[in-house]
Amino acid sequence: MRLGAQLAARGGLGEDLLPRGRKARALLALLALCSPAPLPRDRLCALLWSRRPDAQARASLRQSLHELNAALGPAAPLLVAQREHLALRGPGLSVVLEPMEGTARLLEEMDGIDPALDRFLDERRYQDQRAALARVEAVLAARQVPQERLEAAEAVLLLEPGHEIAWQAAIVARAEMGARAEALATYDRCVAALAGRLGVAPSIEIQALAAALRRGAFAAPGPVAPTRAGVRVGVAPLRAVAGGERLSGLSLGLAEEITTALARFRWLFLIATPSMAAVARGAGEAAWRDLALDFLLDGTLQQSGTRIRVSLRLLDMRAEAERGALGEGGQPAGEVVWSARYERDAEDLLTLQDEIAAEAVAQIDPQLIQHESRRAGQRSGMAGVAANPTAYDLVLRAIPALYQLEEQAFLAAGLALERAVALDPGSAAAHAWLAYWHIFLVGQGWNAAAEPPLARDAAMARAGTLAERAVRLDPADARALTIAGHVRAFLHRDVDGAMELHDRALGLNPNLPLAWAFSGLAESYRGRHEEAIRRIAQARRLSPFDPNAFFYDTALMVPHLMLRRFGPVVEMGRRAVALNPTLSSTYKLLLSALGHLGEAAEAASVRERLYRLEPGYSLTQAAARSTFQRREDDAIFLEGLRLAGLPT
Repeated sequence: MRLGAQLAARGGLGEDLLPRGRKARALLALLALCSPAPLPRDRLCALLWSRRPDAQARASLRQSLHELNAALGPAAPLLVAQREHLALRGPGLSVVLEPMEGTARLLEEMDGIDPALDRFLDERRYQDQRAALARVEAVLAARQVPQERLEAAEAVLLLEPGHEIAWQAAIVARAEMGARAEALATYDRCVAALAGRLGVAPSIEIQALAAALRRGAFAAPGPVAPTRAGVRVGVAPLRAVAGGERLSGLSLGLAEEITTALARFRWLFLIATPSMAAVARGAGEAAWRDLALDFLLDGTLQQSGTRIRVSLRLLDMRAEAERGALGEGGQPAGEVVWSARYERDAEDLLTLQDEIAAEAVAQIDPQLIQHESRRAGQRSGMAGVAANPTAYDLVLRAIPALYQLEEQAFLAAGLALERAVALDPGSAAAHAWLAYWHIFLVGQGWNAAAEPPLARDAAMARAGTLAERAVRLDPADARALTIAGHVRAFLHRDVDGAMELHDRALGLNPNLPLAWAFSGLAESYRGRHEEAIRRIAQARRLSPFDPNAFFYDTALMVPHLMLRRFGPVVEMGRRAVALNPTLSSTYKLLLSALGHLGEAAEAASVRERLYRLEPGYSLTQAAARSTFQRREDDAIFLEGLRLAGLPT
């Protein structure tokens, strides 16, 4: 069998084995994609007949299965049918996944059969594209011969037209081969691609490279390889402890949904669901060791009446792996890093999967970052590690200071992030987190205390340069995109340009709370306050216990203040201050609301606390830094500050 844009199935004598019906073909394609792992019948029904009741969907599956059996003829024994599962496996079966070329997409002929199948295929295509991109990036970093580097760069650009490192590699390779005109033509293509894809110009380095080519003074720059660092995560099929075989389809489907959603966080490396399912069925200690997991997400399913309970836990496998001990279900034991329980109605299993996967991954990402940050901090005390940290270690150690916002630790984190960028100039994550650091540096008014001291305009310009560099290094990194968007909106007042990046980030990763919060702020800056509330509330709903929860509360204060809902703003401000008393923006918004309410005593207390963070903050500074595009919004904010006693 061959899985390309079209499905092809041939017997031993070359005969066509494809059934005529589209649903039967789609059934064969799904079984081939997951072969040799079985697929639950419930899962197949949910993908191919999502708009039909269970009984009708099961009947339709039986009919398509009968049609498929007839079409396979002598090859029918490869189709293994059990009561609750179907599988395609056996001797003589060969499944080939063809690489896609040009604009072709995997199994295009299956588009439109069912909305659930469309979404499944889109997610699979996304995963395949990201995996292919990672492979060719590795080739690009390793190749030294110009022709090989050029071929690898063009392969990267076919998958990701906004990949700046690949553009630079292609220009340099052509120049080294003596093709100056072609190198300059490649630069022109780069300009058009970056403008159309990301709305940015090429980096200063690439512009300088093109200028040198035009002068005939080309000198090859040192290589900058795209790098990704992170942890390996596996999601095991959930164990049904009540509900039996009825929940088998949900078990695998939910694991697949969570795996797909986690894979959108670019620092996480996910093991494919079929591999995890095969090992979880009892492959033994050696198979678990071969997976080399850093973290394992597992859990249980229970059904009682019309309600389903999903319990999840995230395990750090590294310490226990050294002992080689096996825990429940024959899998290695691990340290529990995070756990959660969800309850949903059992009627709509697809909606249940979507909602639980979205909430779980939005909570797992920040928990993993915190856990890895603590671990990196512990490693810093080990012999040899403190003196020679990697860029990845430095980023992890710096992140807690961005959440805590204690001035001295925050300024030290900036130095660590600068060092990380210098150590690994190809790290999108290091550039993105350093840009994020500059946002807080300006927002807190600490730029003069930085080492070296920075004027506010210089700090803003540096943030923009870093953020756009992060986007060019990895145009598929949703966190980098939304940080770049916030830099545009908050520091440079380019709200329309910011929304382009935020929407692209949410398209890449709709479960990233930071992107919902930043895009909500941008909506409020341009006066769309109800939409801002919807977006920021989504960030809070996805991850209610996020380390950034204080920031989400502060963000939500902005549109409510503009809608003159001063009482709720005060309540949110008090809560945000309790969670983190060091974010100066919270005090500014709270102070404005208190001024409008005439709460002079509390306003005086808040004003004093604000001065401790930003001595000398005034109405003049507030007006100069305002990000609101509408005069009436500016007036509400500034009038509240004036009424609260902020000096001119």
